[in-house]
Amino acid sequence: MRKINFAICLIILLSFIMAFYFYSKVPSTIPSHWNIQGEVDSYMPKFWGLFLMPLISVALFLLFLAIPNIDPLKANIKKFMGYYDLFILSMMLFLFYIYLLTIFYTIGYRFNMSTAILPALAILFYMISLLLKNSKRNYFIGIRTPWTIQSEKVWNKTHKLGSKLFIILSIIILLSVFMASYGFYIVIVSILAVTLYLIYYSYMQYKK
Repeated sequence: MRKINFAICLIILLSFIMAFYFYSKVPSTIPSHWNIQGEVDSYMPKFWGLFLMPLISVALFLLFLAIPNIDPLKANIKKFMGYYDLFILSMMLFLFYIYLLTIFYTIGYRFNMSTAILPALAILFYMISLLLKNSKRNYFIGIRTPWTIQSEKVWNKTHKLGSKLFIILSIIILLSVFMASYGFYIVIVSILAVTLYLIYYSYMQYKK
C-alpha cells in the first residue's frame, strides 16, 4: 500500500474510532446541517450523525481508487497521479475536519460553523487548482465539458485558466472569513461564476 493511501486509511479509521468513543457521550440527536448564518437548522439520530461521515469517506475513497482503473484514458491519469493522490488526501482531511467540527459542536463548543469551514475550503480549492494545472485529458477528473473531452488543446487551455481561477477562488474564500454573514454568499456566487465561465471558455476555445 502506498504511504498516502495508508495515511488516508488512518484518517478514516480515526473517524470510526471517534464515532464509537462519542456514541455514549452525545444526545440522541445531533446537529446535521447549518444554515448560511452558521446556525443549526436540522438534526439527525446520533448513529447516523456519528457514522455517516466516516461511511461517506470510505465510499469516496473507494471511488477515487477505482477511477484510475476504469477511465478509458487511464494512461493519462498516471501522468499526474501524484497530484491526484494529494487531492484525495486533501478531500479526506477536509471531510474529517468537518466531522471534528460537528462533534465539537455537539459536545458543547459554540462557534459559527460557516466561518470555521471557510479556511479549510480555501485550502481544498488551492489543492484543486494544483490538480487542474497538472491534469491530463480524462473522463473523470478535471473540467469535463464535451469540448475539453474532445480536444487535447481545449483541455489544456481550459485547465490552465481553471487553475488560475481556482487560486483566486481560494483567496476569495479565505478573505470571506472576515466578511461576516456576507462571506458565504460571496463564496457561492464566486464559485458559480467561475464554473459557468469555464464552461463558456471551453466552448469558445473549441469553436476556434
